[in-house]
Amino acid sequence: MRVLLDYRPALRERSGVGEYAYQLARALLAAFPPGRSNQPLDLTLFSSSWKDRIDRDADLEGARVVDRRVPVRVLNLAWHRLEWPPVEALTSGRFDVAHSPHPLLLPSRAARVVTIHDLYFLTHPERSRAEIRRDYPALARDHAHRADQIIVPSQFTALEVERRLDVPTDHISVCPHGRPDWTARSAPPPDGGYILFLGTLEPRKNVGGLLDAYERLLSLGPAKAGHCVRQRWPELVLAGKPTEEARLWLDRIARPPLRGLVRHVGYVDPSHRRVLYEGARVLVQPSFEEGFGFPVLEAMTAGVPVVAASRGALPEVLGDAGLLVDPDEPGQMASAIAQMLDDEGLAAACAARGVMRSRRFDWQQTAHRVYEAYRRAIEHRTCESA
Repeated sequence: MRVLLDYRPALRERSGVGEYAYQLARALLAAFPPGRSNQPLDLTLFSSSWKDRIDRDADLEGARVVDRRVPVRVLNLAWHRLEWPPVEALTSGRFDVAHSPHPLLLPSRAARVVTIHDLYFLTHPERSRAEIRRDYPALARDHAHRADQIIVPSQFTALEVERRLDVPTDHISVCPHGRPDWTARSAPPPDGGYILFLGTLEPRKNVGGLLDAYERLLSLGPAKAGHCVRQRWPELVLAGKPTEEARLWLDRIARPPLRGLVRHVGYVDPSHRRVLYEGARVLVQPSFEEGFGFPVLEAMTAGVPVVAASRGALPEVLGDAGLLVDPDEPGQMASAIAQMLDDEGLAAACAARGVMRSRRFDWQQTAHRVYEAYRRAIEHRTCESA
C-alpha cells in the first residue's frame, strides 16, 4: 500500500495536529516496517515550506521524504480553493492513499483520507485563526462528503461528524491517539510543584477561565498539605505558544493579583515535556472543546492527577482518573483544583487510575486502525470508479 501523508503540520513547534502527524508516521513505520511485514506499507512524507525542513528523525527511517520549497500559505490557498496541483505532480509519485491530517482533502488521484480532530471551528469560527477561519467552515462539509474515509480520534468527534456533517457511520473510523513512551513518576514533586496548563494559548483552551479560577483559588486562603500549612498555593505555569489573543492574558498575569504567581514558559518541545510533567502537582485542561486532549493522556501516563473540562472528548479520555468541571464555572474549577491539592489521597488515587487508564491508548493499535481505514478508503475509491 502506497501512502502519502501530509507532514507539514509537524515541521515546527509540534503540538496538536503536528504531534499527531509525527506520532502517526512513527507508528505506521514501526507497525508495518518496509520489507518486514505481512501488510507492506510504503510511506511518503510530504513537506512544503519556504524555510522549514523535515527533521529526519531516526524514528522516521524507512519513509520516503518529498520536500518542496513552496510556502505553506501559497500551497494551502491553491489546494483549498483551486484543488490544484495534485500531490502526484509535486512528488513525481503514484499513491493508493493520500492522507490529510486535517479536515480538508489533498488534491490527488488516490483514495483520499482526512483526519477530523474536532468541529469547534464550526461551532465558534470566531475563536479560530488564519486559514482555519478562512477555509474550514466553508469547505469542511463538502470535503467530508468527498473523502473516501474520515479518521477521528474519539467517539465524541465521530458523533459530531455524523451529526453536523451528515456523514454515514461506515465512512468514519475511530482511531484514538496513543500514549507517550514514558514511565510514571514514583512520587509527586518534593518541593510542592506547580499547577500546569499545557496547550496553545488560544480562546478555545479557555485560558481566561483558568486565570479566573486561579484568582478564586488564591482567595480561598493558604493551602494545606497534611498537617502543614503552606503560605500560598502553588504557582500556575502556562506552557504553550501564545497567539494574538493571548496578549490580554499575558498582560493580566503581569499585574496584581497574578504577578509573580503565574508564569508563562512558552512553547515546550516534545522532548522536554516529560520533565515539565515531573514538576506538576496537577494538570488543568479547561478547554471548551477538545477532539481528544493530548495533555490529559500525557499527564495520566506520567502519573499526574488531572482536572479537566466536562466537554468534548475529555471525559472520554480521562474517565474516572480525575475531576471533571464545567469550563464556564471558574468557582467550580477552583474548588476542584483545591480539592486535588489538599487531598493527597484523592490525588494519589487519581494518578494511579490515570496510569492504568493510559495503557488503553497505544500507538501500535492506532497504526493498525489507521491502516484498516486506508484499506476501506481504497475499497470505496475502487467502487466509486467502477
